Amino acid sequence: MGTMHADEAETDEDLVRRLLRGQFPQWADLPVRRLESGGTVNAIYRVGTGLTVRLPLTAGGAGTLEQEAYWLPRLAPLVPVPVPEVVGLGQAAEGYPWGWAVHRWIDGEVLVEGRADAPEQLARDLAAFVTALRGAELGAGPPAHRGEPLAAADAETRAAIEELRHTDEPFDADAALAAWEEALAAPGWTGEPRWIHSDLMPSNLLGAGGRLAAVIDFGTAGLGDPAVDLIPAWNLLPPAARQVFREAVDADDAAWARGRGWALSMAVIQLPYYRRTNPVISANARYVIRQVLAG
Repeated sequence: MGTMHADEAETDEDLVRRLLRGQFPQWADLPVRRLESGGTVNAIYRVGTGLTVRLPLTAGGAGTLEQEAYWLPRLAPLVPVPVPEVVGLGQAAEGYPWGWAVHRWIDGEVLVEGRADAPEQLARDLAAFVTALRGAELGAGPPAHRGEPLAAADAETRAAIEELRHTDEPFDADAALAAWEEALAAPGWTGEPRWIHSDLMPSNLLGAGGRLAAVIDFGTAGLGDPAVDLIPAWNLLPPAARQVFREAVDADDAAWARGRGWALSMAVIQLPYYRRTNPVISANARYVIRQVLAG
């Protein structure tokens, strides 16, 4: 991965060792190695065999660590697959400017768009997670990122489509714009805000044996329109499993259209930003655009 953000912090294994030595000495002598990741918010380091350290890359990414530490233990019993367990929150030190987190390691392989071993089973597993999460009754919660109406992303989405029009990406910008306007025309969510993850990208989903093994990175989670959690239909699943997911998650036409719109919006915004620096995210964005425009 190249440097993705203009204000991105530099991190390496030595920094992680120093941070651990100063704040969590019980783990300071464990081996440390950076993990390859398509993530855009955190640098991830494996510590020994049982832990990971997450170092936010920007100030914006650092703002959700305490929120995750509070809500994850409350959400974990309510969903059918493991979610991250925060075992330590670190403070700025050693030249690193923000808070950081230590998590328990979760076994599983990061999922990749269109490559599921058992896509229909994966679709059902994803639907079970989304359904359980949106049914969580935890009282007041934080607003989710992308929890607002789809129209809130209109200006940024249109600008991104126009930017893609002037690149060598092989997409029909007019068709993308038409698909976006179709999503905007769908009726909005009128129910109470529900718990949503709101960033169910393949890089935040772990699999094992053809099943969903875990969902990670809850930095964007909170209350909002549950349609945004339909995005795996286009960013992960092959077409044959898409309908299985829709039926299992019981999405009506309006929710399905909004979910398709969120998937497209995320993809067209991500692609021009990450096309030279993050091959995992840019490949996924291209996959989404192809799937959405295929109908």
